[in-house]
Amino acid sequence: MDLLNTLVDKGLRRETPTREEALAVLATSDDDLLDVVAAAGKVRRHWFGRRVKLNYLVNLKSGLCPEDCSYCSQRLGSKAEILKYTWLKPDQASAAAAAGVSGGAKRVCLVASGRGPTDRDVDRVSDTIRAIKEQNEAVEVCACLGLLSDGQAERLREAGADAYNHNLNTSESTYGDITTTHTYADRVDTVNKAHAAGLSACSGLIAGMGESDEDLVDVVFSLRELDPDSVPVNFLIPMEGTPLAKEWHLTPQRCLRILAMTRFVCPDVEVRIAGGREVHLRTMQPLALHLANSIFLGDYLTSEGQAGHADLEMIADAGFEVEGAGEVTLPEHRASVRGGGCGSHADAGGCGSHAGAEDAGAGAGGCGSHAGGGVCAPASAAPRPAEDPRTDLVAVRRRGAGTDLAPNA
Repeated sequence: MDLLNTLVDKGLRRETPTREEALAVLATSDDDLLDVVAAAGKVRRHWFGRRVKLNYLVNLKSGLCPEDCSYCSQRLGSKAEILKYTWLKPDQASAAAAAGVSGGAKRVCLVASGRGPTDRDVDRVSDTIRAIKEQNEAVEVCACLGLLSDGQAERLREAGADAYNHNLNTSESTYGDITTTHTYADRVDTVNKAHAAGLSACSGLIAGMGESDEDLVDVVFSLRELDPDSVPVNFLIPMEGTPLAKEWHLTPQRCLRILAMTRFVCPDVEVRIAGGREVHLRTMQPLALHLANSIFLGDYLTSEGQAGHADLEMIADAGFEVEGAGEVTLPEHRASVRGGGCGSHADAGGCGSHAGAEDAGAGAGGCGSHAGGGVCAPASAAPRPAEDPRTDLVAVRRRGAGTDLAPNA
């Protein structure tokens, strides 16, 4: 049986691929790309149908961060000309969130720059969560505030938060090359705190920072072990004024392979196309909907996305539908266990299996036998560099939260 048939069968059974199989997906050729998308699309449709969940970001506090994450425009020492402002008031944040919800967003993600929240910050965010829930009780609220201290996740849960996001970003072995002011273990600890508090954990990666195929596989397998309910896949937006401004390693084809690999490793998890899709997937964004079942609507934290109405048209034109507020995103076996799911099932061992185990900003060879050709390629093949950096597609956000201009929703 060839590689793709094997991966589809495993995905439908929630069985974890081998590292060699995951690496082989990343090493496939452009000639085989549509076959890879079609195979991963079968897994996506099996667990999520043709639904696309919309998420909306509200940047509660922009810039002024003491951490040195190389990919981030809000980092210490950043020269990026982004919006800088301190905490939005609950009514301001609630108004920003309402714009996203009116555009079809089912989840609002409240994000604040910084190493982690103080107890006073948790109070602020709790007031904001309550204000949003008063306006729209059904909306999901996810907080993303950095590293959590003991008890803070529980307080956010009590205030009405449904989820907590903290990305692993890249592999443990290369994490120190990206950030020095905190550790990979710090990030894992925060995801575990969210889990323990009964919050739905959201944790993902950033691709395009110069990582190898092995690094990408490492971080996705680490995410599998942490068992988040949602995995955002970010593609680096090289912002002028940051250390990674010259890192343009991604092509649309490589982005699709990364999404496919993530889907095969985490078959029944909400895979979200996050920052950078407009910059790197470009006109191939509709193909990515066959791999991921979730996207961000409108703008990002410090950069602009494509127009919100264009997102909705893209979903409809590709034959997908926006997931309604009354629909449950996750498959029944995951949704029935708060904060748990795939991998907490002794009979499955799928994405997130914890056997012998204790995740953004974000890599042995081998493949199946391929009668008549197929997708075999060197497993350590280096990613093809983009032909030309598309700096014209990188725009600093000047509207929405923190401004007097209407948001893009």
